[in-house]
Amino acid sequence: MATPTHSCLLDRIARERNMARFYELSVKPTLFGEVALVRRWGRIGTWGRQRIDIHPHGHAALAALEDIARTKHKRGYRPRV
Repeated sequence: MATPTHSCLLDRIARERNMARFYELSVKPTLFGEVALVRRWGRIGTWGRQRIDIHPHGHAALAALEDIARTKHKRGYRPRV
């Protein structure tokens, strides 16, 4: 079964604090039939850091993506326009 890819790109910019951060979330299939939640974050203009979490199926990965996006939204991150 094909797993659709989903992504979410969030920014947190506060010029008065010299803050320009990004947080990128994406769900992608792996070569072994599992689903990876790829998280990348850092200062805008840099590669940043990356973490890959493996989930057994797409529903778990999408639920994790939504939970993380909700948490980041509470911390001031907004979708990139």
